[in-house]
Amino acid sequence: MNKLRKKILFTLISILSLFLISIIIIFNYQNYSKEKNNIKENLITTNKDSRLLFKNNTYPPKKILDDNMEEKKEEFQPKMFMDAIIYTIILDDNNNIKEVISRNDLGLTNEEIIKLANNILKNENLKDTYIGNLYLNRYSYSYSKNKYLTIIDNQKLNNNLKNQLLNSIIIFIILEGIIIILSIKLTKWITIPVEESFTKQKQFIEDASHELKTPIAVILASSEALENDPNEKKWLNNIQNEAERMNKLVKNMLDLARLENVDMKKTYTINNISKIIEKNILTFESLIYEKNITLDYSIEKEIELNCNPDQIKELLSILIDNAIKHSINKGIITISLKKDTSNIILEVKNKGEGIKPGDEEKIFERFYRKDTSRNRNENRYGLGLAIAKNIVTNHNGKISASSKDGYTTFKVIFKNR
Repeated sequence: MNKLRKKILFTLISILSLFLISIIIIFNYQNYSKEKNNIKENLITTNKDSRLLFKNNTYPPKKILDDNMEEKKEEFQPKMFMDAIIYTIILDDNNNIKEVISRNDLGLTNEEIIKLANNILKNENLKDTYIGNLYLNRYSYSYSKNKYLTIIDNQKLNNNLKNQLLNSIIIFIILEGIIIILSIKLTKWITIPVEESFTKQKQFIEDASHELKTPIAVILASSEALENDPNEKKWLNNIQNEAERMNKLVKNMLDLARLENVDMKKTYTINNISKIIEKNILTFESLIYEKNITLDYSIEKEIELNCNPDQIKELLSILIDNAIKHSINKGIITISLKKDTSNIILEVKNKGEGIKPGDEEKIFERFYRKDTSRNRNENRYGLGLAIAKNIVTNHNGKISASSKDGYTTFKVIFKNR
């Protein structure tokens, strides 16, 4: 069970963590790509303006040579894109820096811009457009040989992206902690039915072993006694009785296992359940009479159900047998079968020993017995009602038990087709 719980926990954490990591990666990647595209567009826009300004490779262009020259030059002062400053540098025919035509007091000085531009121009792998890693590289540029060099300062963008990445990591750590806590709780919730089934299976094996151990011990002891006193018939009777007890127990266990593990619906056919139940009740009349119990039944005619007739007979036999065993002397057993618009209802009621409050569900568990010693003497092992419940469940029905005013009622509800 611990191995299963660990596997489920690991699987849940892995799936949820991968999902969370994917979301964070996609978010940061999309934002990074968006900023990178913005820088690229800004370089293209600036380059286009520069080409218009320097298409004759002259500076300043003739069209702006007038008395307002300084005012015109202000049009080419650096613009702010995404908190980034853009510098434009004119190059001469020898690819040397001629003049810085745009800068901002918020950015670098002319000398610093020239130094930065020279470092870029000395790069042997100089590209037409270079954006670089926006987390690490401060500058992006666009280069046109013998014309101009445009540089974008990405410092603020670098800081913003780093902060965003750091925040994503912090959010991931917090959410990962929440995922672990939720996964632990989900694992416990998921494994509850498995653990209950495992516990019941273990208890089933223990109970079955205990029930078989007693008759086997009696058989072995009786066999030894028979060897010493072959004329004593009571030893043979003991062997026969205990063998019958074991046979009944094994049969019940096999029936229960078959009902729990085999799909019996393939054998279902439309049957007149009224006739099946009425006929089966008649087989118990003599036994009920011997027990000094009154039998009263009311069976609605021509009720049909998609079922396995043998299992319906077994179900009714279990319920009637249970009613007989728990009826008082001169008590009464009432059996009814009726239907309404949506349900077929079977009830078996007896006057006598009631069900202890809180045990209404427990009585359908395997090997459940309120009085162990008495039930063992009566060759009862607590499997009958468990078998009855499985039969009802396999027919998509519900079974319940209740006690009130000295009467115990078992109620079975099937869906009316």
